[in-house]
Amino acid sequence: MSKLLCWAMLCLPLSSWAAGERVDIARFSRNDLSGWQSKAFSGETRYSLQNENGRTALHADSSAAASGLYREVSIDLGKTPVINWAWKIGNTLAAADERTRAGDDYSARIYVVFSGGLMFWRTRAINYVWSNKQPVGSDWSNAFTGNARMLDVESGSGRIGQWVNERRDVRADYRRLFGMEPGRVDAVAIMTDTDNTRTTATAWYGDIWFSAE
Repeated sequence: MSKLLCWAMLCLPLSSWAAGERVDIARFSRNDLSGWQSKAFSGETRYSLQNENGRTALHADSSAAASGLYREVSIDLGKTPVINWAWKIGNTLAAADERTRAGDDYSARIYVVFSGGLMFWRTRAINYVWSNKQPVGSDWSNAFTGNARMLDVESGSGRIGQWVNERRDVRADYRRLFGMEPGRVDAVAIMTDTDNTRTTATAWYGDIWFSAE
């Protein structure tokens, strides 16, 4: 079973968020992990809040393992369509071909999940990834399921060890990748995984939030 389908069967919305200019999803800088749950697929990636040069962030350490953290949400993309986050990686998986099942691993990735409810096979997800070698801006279907699209926002080793701030218009990305209007976002997930390539990776994740622009 693909990692996406496993997320789908767990990530059903339990609560709605009030509308506003900013909707906080992850408050790691405040040493806050409330609302985040873990899901293991193959072994355990180790996640912990750590002080990184005066900045509290979520540290991920994976060794031939795949597990992630997810938070159930209900985000109206008509009001707050832009996801914002910061991340940093310690290494890329240079030999991995992400377009194949054997290479479907990433030093850092963030899932935005649109759940099909009980009809989990209708679940779709955008995976914003730090690719090993694909061109920035490229996208492709996940090697395990066509319901997940991979979108490369960073690539390669040129910015290893640097904090990088990201912004993506999720509504626009969904329209382009799936050719239709999105529903609400039902979950956000974080994963650093190395189970298919049997390698190691480290990454740091900063705060995550949705905004109007």
